[in-house]
Amino acid sequence: MSRTRTVATAAAAIDRRALLAAAGAVALSAGIGHTLGPGAGSGNAAASPVRAAVARSRQAPTAPLAPYRGGTTLLTAAAPRGTSGYRRLGDGPAWPRVVRGDLAAARAGREERRTALAAFVQFTDLHLVDVQHPLRYEYLRAQTASAWRPHESLSVAGAVSLVERVNALRGAPATGAPLHCVVTTGDNTDNNSRAELDWYLKVMSGGRITPNTGDPRRYEGVQASGVPLYWHPDDALRDADKSRGFPRLHGFLDAAIREVDSPGLGLPWYSTVGNHDALPGGCWAPRDPYLTEFAVGGKKLMSLDETRGAALWKAVKKGHDPKGDRFKELLRSEARRMRPVTPDASRAPFTPAEYVLAHLDPAHKGAGPVGHGYTEENLAAATQYYSFRISDDVLGISLDSTDPAGHYEGSLGTRQLRWLERELAANERRAGGPSYVVVLSHHTSRTMRNLRQDPARPAEARHGGDEIVSLLGRYRSVLAWVNGHSHKNAITPHRTAHGSFWEVSTASHIDFPQLARVVELTDNHDGTVSLFTTLIESAAPHRTDFADLSRTGLAALYRELSFNAPGAKPALGGEAGDRNTELILRKG
Repeated sequence: MSRTRTVATAAAAIDRRALLAAAGAVALSAGIGHTLGPGAGSGNAAASPVRAAVARSRQAPTAPLAPYRGGTTLLTAAAPRGTSGYRRLGDGPAWPRVVRGDLAAARAGREERRTALAAFVQFTDLHLVDVQHPLRYEYLRAQTASAWRPHESLSVAGAVSLVERVNALRGAPATGAPLHCVVTTGDNTDNNSRAELDWYLKVMSGGRITPNTGDPRRYEGVQASGVPLYWHPDDALRDADKSRGFPRLHGFLDAAIREVDSPGLGLPWYSTVGNHDALPGGCWAPRDPYLTEFAVGGKKLMSLDETRGAALWKAVKKGHDPKGDRFKELLRSEARRMRPVTPDASRAPFTPAEYVLAHLDPAHKGAGPVGHGYTEENLAAATQYYSFRISDDVLGISLDSTDPAGHYEGSLGTRQLRWLERELAANERRAGGPSYVVVLSHHTSRTMRNLRQDPARPAEARHGGDEIVSLLGRYRSVLAWVNGHSHKNAITPHRTAHGSFWEVSTASHIDFPQLARVVELTDNHDGTVSLFTTLIESAAPHRTDFADLSRTGLAALYRELSFNAPGAKPALGGEAGDRNTELILRKG
């Protein structure tokens, strides 16, 4: 079928839709806040009334049970002013909702018939960054914009502002039904660092965060190095970014490492792991003694000959250095050019088991559930995948797509693939009929091409995106595969011999346009279901004030600086059909 995209018209019968949404909301609010675990057959498990939680934001009013636009990109989205140089942001035009009938025709009258099945918010690629971490490779900035960003010292302030936005939402934008939960799809941290993991858990569940490591009194990273490759906001150095119009902001670095208080999400939230959460630099095999010692030590490389940098990045990009051997060789050879920094044990990498244990810590329960998807069973089995109830009608399956052998692309091992198949099959046999299924992972189908064998399971094969698409397509209960990694909005229809589903990839919160996505599922009662996707920004205003270094002011600067970052790609926002959408599917 040809790809059709039409701008949705406003619904006329709000009262009837509100009644139907209310009926759906009663059913779906009963099954929230509990994890089913990594065991086979959990797709047939019933909701636990003991662990169920009412899905309502702490700060939000009762859901209006009617569509709304405020607080979403359906009303306004950040847009630049001016045409050249450093460009300020302001309120831009709304992004309209687009109906996509690639997989099924949109039938008239569905607006009056539909009922809500589930609604959740997706966070992805927060990349909470310890910008002073010794293992960071900022000196590769000339080779890749992701090596260092002028705004990344504000990642915690930006993430807290995103939490504030979710807490203020009036329910699900398309239906007005209550939101059930927030899910992350990986790269929650940037450097596989214990400090970053602590910041992430406190951002999500609430707490006080000091986004600083090393010397507690001052910043020691590249923005105070005197190296012109980086933006130096506090001094008059004519660096590469000031030559592009970046401002001089007195007190910026002190403000960036100042304590931040996160209110925590008012919704239950679930965590999915990404390659930056599991691998140093997001690409090197973990638990290397040299890299571990270097991470907590007192030396940091801040500049590098461009020729050497180009050679290293070429090897990393093509996957030729998954164990970090060339990276270690470079660090050893550049030892005399390194600068002293204050050692800090909190910069140590965390293991997969430590990642799960940190989530299970009651101090990070927040709005629940304990473990945020992970359970004691994950610890015992040494796994980081699980299933959970988004609602009575919708099963969530969270995957671990990182390849432990290294490189930033992903795959699944045979053990996990077979577990996924058992979960889907058990759901098909569920008493009362199968639930709809939403699969969550960090990597996209196109970035799961890394088939290196897991060093802990050398006899186990790895499986890529095409094979996973084929597996998911065999089960008509699968509606969507929601992921991140690419830092780009992209919505892809998948049609197989047995069924069809949508792949929903969402842009990051580290790179402009800094977005999260609300996903809603509805039954149209005409043989089709709809997936609504609505993009949201943080609560920070679009306009910035260079004199405002409050937490809110820093979150606004985080967005504006990310837009102006050299190498930033406007295309990451995607096309209209990748943003605010209604995606139609035939019912299974």
